[in-house]
Parts: sequence; structure tokens; C-alpha cells
Amino acid sequence: MSPASKPALEEFDAAAPVREVFLGVRRSARGLAWYDRLGPGGANVASAIAQRHDVPEILGRILAARGIGLDGVEQALDPRLKTLMPDPTALRDMEQGAGRIADAIMQRETVAIFGDYDVDGGASAALMKRFFVANGHDARIYIPDRLSEGYGPNRPAIESLIDEGARLIITVDCGTTSEAALGFARGRGVDVIVVDHHQADEVLPDVHSLINPNRQDDLSGQGGLAAAGVVFLVLVATARVLRARGWYCEDEGRAEPGLMEWLDLVALATVCDVVPLQGLNRAYVTRGLQVMRLRRNVGLRALADTAGLKSAPTPYHLGFLLGPRINAGGRIGDSGLGARLLASDDEVEAARIAGLLDRLNQERKAMEQQILEQALADADAQIAEDPDRAILIAGSEDWHKGLVGLVASRLTERFRRPSLVLSWAANDEGTGSLRSIAGIDIGGAVRAAVGAGLLVKGGGHAMAAGLTVRRDNFGALEEFFDQRLRAGVATAQEAAGLDIDGAMTPAGATPEFLELLERAGPYGAGNPEPRFVFPAHRVKFAKVVGDVHVRCSLQAGDGRRIDAIAFRAAGSPLGDMLLKPGGLALHVAGGLKRDTWGGRTRTDLIIADAADPRAQS
Repeated sequence: MSPASKPALEEFDAAAPVREVFLGVRRSARGLAWYDRLGPGGANVASAIAQRHDVPEILGRILAARGIGLDGVEQALDPRLKTLMPDPTALRDMEQGAGRIADAIMQRETVAIFGDYDVDGGASAALMKRFFVANGHDARIYIPDRLSEGYGPNRPAIESLIDEGARLIITVDCGTTSEAALGFARGRGVDVIVVDHHQADEVLPDVHSLINPNRQDDLSGQGGLAAAGVVFLVLVATARVLRARGWYCEDEGRAEPGLMEWLDLVALATVCDVVPLQGLNRAYVTRGLQVMRLRRNVGLRALADTAGLKSAPTPYHLGFLLGPRINAGGRIGDSGLGARLLASDDEVEAARIAGLLDRLNQERKAMEQQILEQALADADAQIAEDPDRAILIAGSEDWHKGLVGLVASRLTERFRRPSLVLSWAANDEGTGSLRSIAGIDIGGAVRAAVGAGLLVKGGGHAMAAGLTVRRDNFGALEEFFDQRLRAGVATAQEAAGLDIDGAMTPAGATPEFLELLERAGPYGAGNPEPRFVFPAHRVKFAKVVGDVHVRCSLQAGDGRRIDAIAFRAAGSPLGDMLLKPGGLALHVAGGLKRDTWGGRTRTDLIIADAADPRAQS
């Protein structure tokens, strides 16, 4: 799931203590209360951090609000692989898996890499291939077609790879639950190594090695890694084995690869897979962004140029500029394009693939917008009929099933309740994606529906899931979800809020202040971007741009202004409030972003919400 698909209520915690309302805002344009993220008693910790570590009070507040204690500040401000990287052999099956990969390299066996079709899968496959190439060998990448094959290893693909000569198959970002397909490989005498990060059942596939920090018997504590993060640990362990065996010998032209040079791919996958940016993941992204700025990866450089990225890359660029283009291949084009791009060292080929992905992304956006307009109309009608409806459900025979997850995310973001969007096939089966709000386990609901016999198949986690349903079970499924989720959704919506880190004015939103904020980054899942309120600011200029966004200028009482934009706000209560303020002062909440254009750097506000001070009595 990309950052763009994160639900609107990501900060609601039903078990959290009562929090202090910020600026008295109990109902904003988005229907949310605003809360002080720091929480009761947090000011004392923030002050202690500021005093002991000689940092400004606002930075102390940001760190304390994210659970950083006095002794964790140095690591939080300077996350290093040297201190955060575990011994790779702490993961189950790592030693035997690394040894088997080393065998394949030294014996020049035919190797196939089977990956997922998203950014994490593509980056993981590219990492593994680059390691083989750097060790004087090669490996074939196979990415299944999203529409015809679906997620994970399937028997026809595995059989084809074996028939082509593969003696070792390495699955990345998939395979943990693929008992049948991987069991077939075992029966053909072919070893399989699974490198994954998805949740695992008690019974695992019969494979040579299954390296997954989320398998139930793994005690490494690295369950928050993206697949690419796990792959990197595998490469570290394999290089160690090859070194111990004397493989690296410069006289024979076998130099040890510089693994750190590939951390740009790990950073890309870590951000785009929306795993928690804590611990090792923060170090991966921090170091990976430094590597990416050197523009050594031919494919990433071509993609950045095609996307018009002129400044130093940030997590925002990875999640919203580069990631969607790579994902576009898997959604509506060739699923293997992203992996081939990230593994390529051919300038001409990389430019060709980057251009194709850019065009596919443009097509994807147009198709998504068309589907979204229809889905929004369905959702409006459903809410008009039942304002307390627990889950929004929309579907059509004309909708591309590679885009239903994106549209479900937009519905959940707009209406603050779980959503299911389906693409119906000619055989009367619907393929659907679900997105949820915090506090509502949609994956559990899907598994319960499978158990009740209402689905052909289904699975997922708390915030996102997928399913296949027959049309004759659709009505019963809709009723099942509504009954199961209604009470919880009502509670979650009532308690939903937006966390705020502090108040400020345009005078304080300087490039120097942004540099200060960046010290506590990178931000993302698990380390939320700081959000500030600009209180009682007047909207001096506002207009719709790109048909769906609202751009405006906010003016403080001292006359200073800050440019701001509310993405996808046109036609929403937030957009209406910004476009028709009537000259009244508004409280406006959002995050700050550095914008460099024409050699000039300025600070923009990315608006998350707004509130009318007069309506908070």
C-alpha cells in the first residue's frame, strides 16, 4: 500500500487516554476534533530533551510526542546502520538460506527470482539480481501479471521456470503462504528460498529456507521491515559466507560488492510499502536517501528525470512521485517494468522504461479519476439512504481491477469509513479491495466472511484487504459487513481526531525551521510528519487547480503570508471552507514542505484540515 492510500483516521487509537483538544477545535471541516499530539505530561519530557540535548523546544516536543525518551534522542536525530543493523543470522533460516545462495553463485547454477508486482517486490527483485551480477553470475527476474496471475507464486509460472532450467528459485516479497506452488517445486527437486515480510500461518511451505521476520517462530524483532529490508540482510549474510569461503579474490576479478550503494532501493521500498519508519527502517531510509542523491542507479535516475524531480529526493518524492510510476506498470501495464528498470544499467533501456511508466501513470490517473467519480456518486447515494452505513461498497463491470484499491482509499479518505470497491468479471465474480479506518480490523472481517462461506477467497490486515466474491453471495456479504462493523465504525468516527504538534505563523515557517524539522526525520508511517496549526489566518486567495486541488494563500495578523495547497479537496467540505471563507479568519492545519523552484527556496503548507473558530462553542 502506497502512502497515498493511507486512511484518513490513521491517528485514532480507541485505547488512548483522553487527550487535550487543541485550540478548542472539536469539529473541523473534515468533521474531526484536533488534539495536542504531545499528550498529558509530555511537556516535561519535551523540556528535558531540549535542555539535555541543547535543541529547540519545538524539536523536543516533536520527539517526545513520538515516544522518544531522553536516552533515545541521539539515535533519533542520527539513525545509523552501524548501531541499528542486527546480525542477519538472528532471523530464522538465514544461515542456511545465505549458504544456499552462495552455493548457487559459486557453482553457477541457473537461478530465478520471483517477485511481487509492487514497488517493494520490484526493488527486492532488483536488489537480488544486482547481487548476483556483482558476483559474476546472473539470475532471471519473474514478476507475475497482476490481472491474469495475481499475487504470489503460482504453479504454471513455477513449472515454466523449472522447465527453463532453474535449480534455485528465490521468492521476494511473496511466498510465505504459497504452499501448493512451492511444494510443486520441491517435488521437482528444485530448492526454493522465500524472502518475505508478510504475516505467516503456523504451517509454512515445504521449502529449503523461509526467511521472514514475521513467521511465528522468528524472534529477531525485525517484523517491521519491508521485503527489501529483509533482502538487504540476506545479501549481507550471503556476502559474509562468500567472504569466509575465500570467494572474493581481486587477482581473479572477484571483488566484494559495495552493498551500501544499493540502499537507495531499500529506502524506496521502505517508504512505498508504508512500513514503520522506526529503528532500522529509519536508518535504511536516511542512508538510502543520501545514496539516491548521488544518482548512481541508472533506472532511478531516469525515472526521476522523467518525473521532473529536480531537488534532492525526500520520502515525499519516493512515495508520491517515483513510487506511483513504478506501481503503474503492475496496475495497468507490464508488471515486470519496475523491477527491470531498477535492475538496469543500460541508459537507453532505462530511459525507455521510465518514459513508458510515466505514460502508464498518466493513464492510470485518468482511469482512476473516472472510476472515482462514479464511485463517489454511489457512495453519496448510499450515505443519503443510510447516514450511519458502516461500509461503502461500489462496483462495476467496467472498472479496472488494478485500480480498485486506489479508489477504495479515496472513498475511505473522503467519507471516513471502511470502503470496498469491486471489479466484476464476466463469470459473475467480483475482485475487490478494502480500505479501513483506525480501530476497525477490516482484515479480520474478511477472514470471518471467508469462514462464513461468503467469499471465494480473501485476506489482508487491519487497514487493507482483498477478496473475491460471487455475485449470488454479494447481498449476504454486504449485510454481513454492515452488521459486523456498524457499532465499531460509529465509535471510531465519533472519537476520530487530528493530532497537532504546535501552532505557528508564516514568520516562523522559514527554510531554517524546515532544516530543524528534518533532523527528526525521515517521516512516514510510525514517525508521522509534524503537523502545525496556523491559527486565525485569513484566506486571501484561493482557487481550484488541476480540477481537484485547492491552492490558497494564508495571511497572519502581521500581514505575512504563506502559500498553501489542499490536495483533492475540491468539492469537499474542506475545499468549500477554503474557497468561500467570506473574509473570516480560519484555523488551518497542515505540514510544511520545502519548495525549490528557479533557484529560490520557499516553504509551502500542505493543508490537512481547517476549522471555523466561531463553530467551536
